[in-house]
Amino acid sequence: MKRALISDIHANLEALKAVLADIRNQGVSDVYCLGDVIGYGPNPCECLDEVIKLCPVTILGNHDQAALFDPDGFNPVALQAVYWTREQLEAANGTPAQINKRWDFLGELPRTHQEGDFLFVHGSAREPTNEYVFPEDVYNQRKMEALFSRVDKYCFQGHTHIPGVFTMDREFLTPEDLGGQYRLGDERVMINVGSVGQPRDNDSRACYAIIEDNTLTYRRVEYNVDTTAEKIYDIPDLDNMLGDRLRSGR
Repeated sequence: MKRALISDIHANLEALKAVLADIRNQGVSDVYCLGDVIGYGPNPCECLDEVIKLCPVTILGNHDQAALFDPDGFNPVALQAVYWTREQLEAANGTPAQINKRWDFLGELPRTHQEGDFLFVHGSAREPTNEYVFPEDVYNQRKMEALFSRVDKYCFQGHTHIPGVFTMDREFLTPEDLGGQYRLGDERVMINVGSVGQPRDNDSRACYAIIEDNTLTYRRVEYNVDTTAEKIYDIPDLDNMLGDRLRSGR
C-alpha cells in the first residue's frame, strides 16, 4: 500500500490543496493526517472539510484539542489564533449539520493509531498530543531512551514542523542528509513527516511523506505562499508574524 502522511496543516488551504494535488499524482492509496488540521491559519473550516473527506485516519493535534478545551501552554499569538479559530468553527458558513460534523470530527479524534509495526502520533510515543521532539534532543540521552522505550518499531509524528529521522544511535537525519528517502529496517526509528501548512526548516515549501514497501520518501511542494499570508494580514485577530513566517519557512 502506498500511503501519504501529512501533518500540521494549520488551516493553510493553499498548501493543503497543493499537497493533495501532488498526492493524487503519486498514485497514493490512503492519506493519513497526524494532527493540527487547524490553528494559526486563515481557513480552518475548509481544511477540516478536506481532511474529513479524504483521510481515513486523523490523529488529534494540540491545536485541534485547543479548539475543544481550554488551551494549555500556548503563547499569546497562538492563543489568539485559537480563539479566532473557535469563532470560525462556531459561526462558519454551512448548515447546522455541517458545523456539527466538524465539531464531532474534532471531538472523536484519537491520540494514537497503531497498525502492526507502525505507530502514528502527533507529538511523541510518550505523550502523543503535546510533547515536542526536536532535532537537538538527540543530545539528551535520558529523553531519547525514554522515547524509544515506547516505540515498538516505527513511530511517525509531527508537531515540531521539522522533517527528519531520529535513530537509536541518537542521530537526527534531515531529508537532505537522506537524499529524500529512508529505508525502514530492523532498527527502531522516530520519523517526523514535516508540516504541510507551516514548515519550520527554512524551506517555505509544503512538506509531507509517502511510505511504500518500507521506503519513506519526503516530498516538497510549492504553493502560493503570498495568498495565504495576505489572508492572514487581512484578519485582525491573526498576528502578522503568522504570515511572515510562511515566507521564510521558520
